[in-house]
Amino acid sequence: MPKHREAVDEVFHALADPTRRQVVERLVSGPATTSELAQPFDMSLPSFTHHLALLEAAHLVTSIKVGRVRTYRLASDGLDTADGWLAEQRRIWERRLDRMDAFVLDLKEHG
Repeated sequence: MPKHREAVDEVFHALADPTRRQVVERLVSGPATTSELAQPFDMSLPSFTHHLALLEAAHLVTSIKVGRVRTYRLASDGLDTADGWLAEQRRIWERRLDRMDAFVLDLKEHG
């Protein structure tokens, strides 16, 4: 599988989970520590950190550790990957619709 396709799959897999989408939405407001991000969720910290690891692997977030505190922030790479894939799908469908529109207009004029 091409590397780009693997990156797209990883991003959409990460965003498929509502917990991970909520983390991304929260990080729009700015960086947050693991405990700040985990606070609204009713799950064990190891389960929650697994979600963070998947987001980081998909390049949707980055983290830095200072002492015992890990802080997360949004990363644009994963979102850029998803946006690029969606834009390409949009271009494909627009071309198809344009061809269909031309075909229908041709039928009206000559049919």
